[in-house]
Amino acid sequence: MPEAMSAMDSQDERAQRLVLITGPSGAGRSTAINVLEDLGYEAIDNLPLSLIPRLLDGPARPMPLALGLDVRNRDFSVANLIELIDRLTRLPEYAPELLFLDCTTEQLLRRFNETRRRHPLRTEGSPLDAILAERDMLAPIRARADVLVDTSELSPHDLKAELARWFETEPGRRLTVSVQSFSYKRGVPRGVDMMFDCRFLANPHWRRELRPLDGRDSAVQQYVMADSRFDEFFRRVRDLVLFALPAHLEEGKAHLAIGFGCTGGRHRSVTMAEKMADALAKAGWQVSIRHRELERREKAPAPGDDGHVRASRTALAQG
Repeated sequence: MPEAMSAMDSQDERAQRLVLITGPSGAGRSTAINVLEDLGYEAIDNLPLSLIPRLLDGPARPMPLALGLDVRNRDFSVANLIELIDRLTRLPEYAPELLFLDCTTEQLLRRFNETRRRHPLRTEGSPLDAILAERDMLAPIRARADVLVDTSELSPHDLKAELARWFETEPGRRLTVSVQSFSYKRGVPRGVDMMFDCRFLANPHWRRELRPLDGRDSAVQQYVMADSRFDEFFRRVRDLVLFALPAHLEEGKAHLAIGFGCTGGRHRSVTMAEKMADALAKAGWQVSIRHRELERREKAPAPGDDGHVRASRTALAQG
């Protein structure tokens, strides 16, 4: 949501940052609370709306505050929340921001079916009825959001990167780089800042002994790197990235995502991602690596699932 304007823009810079987090059940509120806590926020979840003014009545806290607001709370209502937002906006000592986590109805239904958890608004009828009722109820709050994040196809890792863009407490701290591989057949991953196509390189898929392996295997890497075009391609991309990273850091960016794609997302893009992550880490950058299609295979989807809801597996490479 690039066009969103934070409530902090109109507040005194000395005001304490206060993030209110809400959205439909199953959209990722609990994950967002954990992410903000990792970013340095004092995080409190499921606090009744009536207690928030009492919580804020007192001396300023040494860290920004993140509050998770759940429709299951006994005094939750759209009118109460909007009234609270208006009240907080008038307080000079706080800079409130409303983070709304949204998700498609299809994905919410799939998530509830996977976890077999009961929707908090469901009394009678189907889970779909409860999801639609909650979406309608929260529509006025969604319209008031300062930051709107659609989590439909975001892994926990993706969500953390997106929230870091908006709520990083130390914009000048060290830039983190994520390098990921993917299959063009499954679509381009969201949030990628720089993307490179590896489909022109020699494809190990057509070698019977290499087909079952992936780009983390040395035999596959050697085959891909034996392509006469690989060395120059790798060098040019590496040099471009190393040229751009300091500029992004100077601009105050906290995270940069680099994607490498090929047809199946198993061999060429994985090889390139592995080699690039290693090169960037050796150059002194903090790097995480993710292979989207390999994750899909390692975490096989349940019957009826297309794999959109997935866990992220990242590894930190230190130079």
